[in-house]
Amino acid sequence: MPLIDVMAAAGTFADKQTLAQDLARTLMHWEQVPEIPFFSDNTAAFIHDLEPAAISTAAGAGNHVRVQVTTNAGALNREQQLGVVAEITALIARAAQDPGLADRTWVALCEAVEGGWGIAGHAYTNPEIVQTARRLLGKE
Repeated sequence: MPLIDVMAAAGTFADKQTLAQDLARTLMHWEQVPEIPFFSDNTAAFIHDLEPAAISTAAGAGNHVRVQVTTNAGALNREQQLGVVAEITALIARAAQDPGLADRTWVALCEAVEGGWGIAGHAYTNPEIVQTARRLLGKE
């Protein structure tokens, strides 16, 4: 049930809603979670518009995009990490209609500490997430 934050200069993306949904669905795919409301209603992307002057590399370039993906601890193995970064980068460049943006997109994968994933006022541990999903799927 990840959270995705995209920071880019205002005007980079024409259709932020579609991009946000595509990013969230992409992460659900790579996490290999079932399509149930527990996951689809709690996996979200947020597109943050920044003033162009609020972005700069040490060299002075301000035409980059930063994506921070936060998942529960251990949610992605190495193959999934590589897939998430590649697919998110491609989605960002496509949504901006700028193929060169792929070279200027940074994706940071972060993990919430065990028990630090809160939904509806409850801080879930990984076993609790699995147990809840199994119960909702009728597999418990």
